[in-house]
Amino acid sequence: MPQPWNELLQQYVNDRGLVDYQGIKRSQPKLTNWLKEMSAVDLKSLDSKQQMALWLNLYNALVFERILSKYPLESILPKFLGLPNWLAFWIFFSSEVYTIDGNSYSLNKIEHDTIRPKYSDPRIHFALVCGATGCPLLRNEAYQSDRLEAQLEQDAKRFINNPDKVYYDSNEQVLYCSKILKWYKQDFLKVSPSLAEYIQIYIEKEIPNNKSVEIKYLDYDWHLNRI
Repeated sequence: MPQPWNELLQQYVNDRGLVDYQGIKRSQPKLTNWLKEMSAVDLKSLDSKQQMALWLNLYNALVFERILSKYPLESILPKFLGLPNWLAFWIFFSSEVYTIDGNSYSLNKIEHDTIRPKYSDPRIHFALVCGATGCPLLRNEAYQSDRLEAQLEQDAKRFINNPDKVYYDSNEQVLYCSKILKWYKQDFLKVSPSLAEYIQIYIEKEIPNNKSVEIKYLDYDWHLNRI
């Protein structure tokens, strides 16, 4: 089912999760055709893992389509008169851009009204990529239902062991985290007593006193995740 999307990811996303948007723009008809094909899928015919993999793929593919419609651009948070243009940002994520199973969806509706409440799996925050450098690294392969658990585990490990996203400063005794862990803190606390304890599941180094460690949040980089 996700083969065309998988081929685009393998061709235009490098091993650091950066995207060749100029290249993928030349293959935009392939992306558009795949999205059109998926819009006819009967969601009720899919099991839970198949649905989840589809939604993750659709979100990331639709971000591509939204970016390509405005490309070239420097950031998904544009500036107006030198200030962040939050209205344009809101429109980017809140405009209805896709129809499947007779329902219209925006990127926000896919993430916040569908994936998050339906699956209650905080690892999705390491899989959904909004096109910013501060996002998780985009996989250069599609999500597959028969490998979904392994892929999400790998995404979590890759995110939490990336010092640009999470690192423990032993001198300061401070755990520095991506704001993704702040914005969606309640999702992580559904499966762990604290953020630090959740991070400890995946991080390769021990966090001393992880139950009470001080947490500070890193600045979020909204620049486009482009090569």
